[in-house]
Amino acid sequence: MNYFISYLVAVNLLAFIFFWNDKRRSKKEVWRIPEKTLIGLCLIGGSIGGILGMQVFHHKTKHALFVWGIPVILILQIGLGLLFFFIVLN
Repeated sequence: MNYFISYLVAVNLLAFIFFWNDKRRSKKEVWRIPEKTLIGLCLIGGSIGGILGMQVFHHKTKHALFVWGIPVILILQIGLGLLFFFIVLN
């Protein structure tokens, strides 16, 4: 269980940093981090970091895929986590 929590902390921190880095790059008008990379980080467990990155840096807040998609991903992840906890671990 400690490895799983460590993984979640790491992937959420990574997602947060990627959102910050992409926002910084957008201001400099240089090569950007692909949207599929940002969404992919959220899919593999970094949705909280992605949401925080969107809110803190005001980044991707006008893109429906991010505004609606990442919270849906988070809800699904919470649901799957609860399902796993109550069915598999009990």
